[in-house]
Amino acid sequence: MRAVRSTSPGVSVVDVDVPDGPGELVAVRSASICSSDFKYIAHGSTSIIGHELAGVTEDGRAVAIEAIFGCGECDLCREGRYNLCPTTGREQLGFGVDGGMSEWFRVPSRALVELPAGVDPANACLVEPLAVSWHGCVLAGVGEGMRVAVVGGGAVGLMAVAAARGLGAGEVSLEARYPHQIERGERLGATAPSGRYDVVMEAAGTASSLHRATQLVERGGAMGVLGVFDPGTEWPYWSWLMKEVRTFPAVGYGRHEHGRDVDDAARLLAANPDLVDTLITHRFPIEDAPEAFRVAADKATGAVRVVVEPSPA
Repeated sequence: MRAVRSTSPGVSVVDVDVPDGPGELVAVRSASICSSDFKYIAHGSTSIIGHELAGVTEDGRAVAIEAIFGCGECDLCREGRYNLCPTTGREQLGFGVDGGMSEWFRVPSRALVELPAGVDPANACLVEPLAVSWHGCVLAGVGEGMRVAVVGGGAVGLMAVAAARGLGAGEVSLEARYPHQIERGERLGATAPSGRYDVVMEAAGTASSLHRATQLVERGGAMGVLGVFDPGTEWPYWSWLMKEVRTFPAVGYGRHEHGRDVDDAARLLAANPDLVDTLITHRFPIEDAPEAFRVAADKATGAVRVVVEPSPA
């Protein structure tokens, strides 16, 4: 089968064996490119890339894939907090172990996400990153009637807008750097920032976005942190302290008393089909994966989520 391997400073399409062993075999219909993929490439990964995946099982079920497996045995995994399992940091799909930007991918049955009616696996690669934003918004306490601001207009920020609205926020604002991000935020119902907010979701991963999020949050409010920061990033400690900002760093997603974040994300996608056209800006067949990564890396292209289609229907 064909697969996309990290070959720093880019990717290459290679021929590899179809994976065998335990788990279910999925024909991968869509695999979207995440900023984390570029970090893995930059750090010299030689794994098959890809963790935002969806496809069809051998028996015909349309599924997305929960990309955090955990060991399945430790206390954290049993509690549903497999995002905090010690194995998660060293066994990230695409870095440490092979990911699924390939024609076929084998996964544990517990990692399958049955898609609601109307969600095409060609679009369901969005479920995994949506679950990240949903999990962060839930941790930060987004709820009915709240004023919520999102700082950062990339895909995770735009998905945080959708998640906050799905959780019942009364007003959701977006601060973004690029005009195409602002326009797409407006499609999702976001307004321009004004005043102070009950919850601010940081989704850019820069020192300036941390400072801006701290400016926007109300005294005693909450900040959810979805961005991934370089070591040594300056934290706006004094402003943060004097507002007594409750801060919730979020990593991945997990299971809660009512189900899994990925299932919530799949339902959010089903209820908001406009998310597909808003977030997916480019599609490429697997043989054009190097070009897909070039487009995804170039902000001038207007890319939000770029999708590679390894096994089109």
